[in-house]
Amino acid sequence: MYIAIEGVIGVGKTTLARLLQPHFEAQLILEAFEENPFLSDFYSDRDRYAFQTQIFFLLSRYRQQIENVNPLLGSGDLIADYTFEKDALFARLNLKGDELNTYHSVYHALSEQIQPPDLIVFLKADTQVAMQRIAMRDRSFERNMDYNYIDDLNRAYDDFFRDRKAQRVLTIDTNLLDFVAQVDHLENISTRIRAALGIPPFQTELPFQEG
Repeated sequence: MYIAIEGVIGVGKTTLARLLQPHFEAQLILEAFEENPFLSDFYSDRDRYAFQTQIFFLLSRYRQQIENVNPLLGSGDLIADYTFEKDALFARLNLKGDELNTYHSVYHALSEQIQPPDLIVFLKADTQVAMQRIAMRDRSFERNMDYNYIDDLNRAYDDFFRDRKAQRVLTIDTNLLDFVAQVDHLENISTRIRAALGIPPFQTELPFQEG
């Protein structure tokens, strides 16, 4: 079983992946975003550093997927806090013209070798909620995060998953959820994942209703 968690910056992907790991007795892959030497400069000047940032992320994510996903799946279940496909989503938002065409040439060559997840858990949050969560975690390179950029990214995620047909996607609205402090919220998400994958024990009717 291979579960990947997706959603806009700040929505809680890594936190949820860590919390779900013991529920499913799974191994964990976390995105190594802090290795990108261009990331801080990108948030200060997106136009200037977008191409370098995207290419570094693309190759880094490809290497991590190739070196880890298949070997880990060979010895058990796996939860990741990102999908390889997210890279192209960010590229469409950040690049244009020849840079975007060059990126896509590399991306398509690499993506053919990537193992897709059995289920994508898409965490949704309003842009204002995402901004609040970004502020709370207080990463140095995110302190001047542009609201409009997160809003555009949020819309891009919605569009990407709205018409998703090739893979199973479980969409969870996290605006009113606190799966860190509220055990029943985390249990509800775990139950919904089990139901989506047909893994017992799960309930058809869930006792907790979002909102």
